[in-house]
Amino acid sequence: MALAARLWRFLPLAHGTVRKPWLLTRVAGSWGRCCTWRLRGSEVMGNLGAFKRSLLFSALSYLGFEAYQVFSQAAVVHAIAKVFRVEEILEQADYLYESGETEKLYQLLTQYKESEDAELLWRLARASRDIAQLSGTSEEEKKLLVCEALEYAKRALEKNERSFAAHKWYAICISDVGDYEGIKAKIANAYIIKEHFEKAIELNPKDATSIHLMGIWCYTFAEMPWYQRRIAKMLFATPPSSTYEEALGYFHRAEQVDPNFYSKNLLLLGKTYLKLHNKKLAAFWLMKAKDYPAHTEEDKQIQTEAAQLLTGFSDQK
Repeated sequence: MALAARLWRFLPLAHGTVRKPWLLTRVAGSWGRCCTWRLRGSEVMGNLGAFKRSLLFSALSYLGFEAYQVFSQAAVVHAIAKVFRVEEILEQADYLYESGETEKLYQLLTQYKESEDAELLWRLARASRDIAQLSGTSEEEKKLLVCEALEYAKRALEKNERSFAAHKWYAICISDVGDYEGIKAKIANAYIIKEHFEKAIELNPKDATSIHLMGIWCYTFAEMPWYQRRIAKMLFATPPSSTYEEALGYFHRAEQVDPNFYSKNLLLLGKTYLKLHNKKLAAFWLMKAKDYPAHTEEDKQIQTEAAQLLTGFSDQK
């Protein structure tokens, strides 16, 4: 009805309708007087057929614009609803992760494995890896889950290269897959893994886990046995290397960013001090690891390892 009312003003009058003349007045420049012209309606409209075609085109254009506005508004509403939906899923996922509900988290996120959202995908990579780490997971299932996790992390990185978490979990998953591909492949991936950990730290210097993982990278290459060093020299002109001091620096930096954030960081601080023959500080950090509240299976394993290392101290006295 609104459209009809707007268009009615432009419709030609029916036959027999008297149209009042239009009066147009102009100043006649140098003539110095005004001229008044009387114009009939037919003279204004010109050819009636052309006018009708023009009117039809205008009406269709108007309808098209109205439809565009309706569809645009619908698209915006849909996009906003989608964003809110993703945020809701992420909140659920983070709650389950913090609660240690590994299997429920995996079940939730696998429903959205075709998602294009990087935040969902890296969380799914993490959940897949966590399921693989469970003691009840068979070796065959573990391998499949680890490869699956790498694919999710890779897609997350493709969707958002500015996501520090995508870089972090991509590096972790590459390392995990390397465990199944042999020592040569694992060493070959070393620089790629380091590059993504460093990028994660660059994008988010306050993420203690990324800093901790760089510490693990350093620790791993500091304690690399001689035969693996020979393989590394065959693969690289300058093979990857590090020191226990460098590893210790990263582990301490992670603690400074987020104290007591992870039982494994406490354990590795203790183990690194042992490598550096500082038993006093080693015992301090191992005790903290042993007393750390166990929320996950990994925490329990770390408690056990820390207790065994501390028992070794007692036996040596």
